[in-house]
Amino acid sequence: MYRLSAFVEVGGFDESYFMYVEDIDLGFRLQLCGHPCLLVSNAIVDHIGSAITGERSDFTVYHGHRNLVFNYVKNMPLPLLVGTLPIHIIANVWSIIVLTLRGHGRAIVRAKRDALKSMFRYISKRQPDHSFGTSRHIWRMLNKWGNP
Repeated sequence: MYRLSAFVEVGGFDESYFMYVEDIDLGFRLQLCGHPCLLVSNAIVDHIGSAITGERSDFTVYHGHRNLVFNYVKNMPLPLLVGTLPIHIIANVWSIIVLTLRGHGRAIVRAKRDALKSMFRYISKRQPDHSFGTSRHIWRMLNKWGNP
């Protein structure tokens, strides 16, 4: 949970994402601005992800993977962007291979191509890096080795 004033301060949801990953983008921008997040561990939320579009549909693959690239380019602090770029590229190539083998080749290739074509639009949305401390904070928060 975040305060409404923080939500408004960072501009709310970025509508250019259309759908998928816009919540991650919002949380990332809030963290970059130093807004604390309140974790309510006993809260219960019922969410049926991709109920309309389909969990593994080409639509979901396209928008989800395109927007992951947008989020990385737009929000990753510069020291981490430079340091993790090779890993990010490898992860994207791996996702293309895996999703092609699962029958979503056209959607994943189109997603990555369109992300590259729109890259400068998202680079221009980058906010100045707040401090090296922000990079350390984000690095600690990243799940670097997959789900526990």
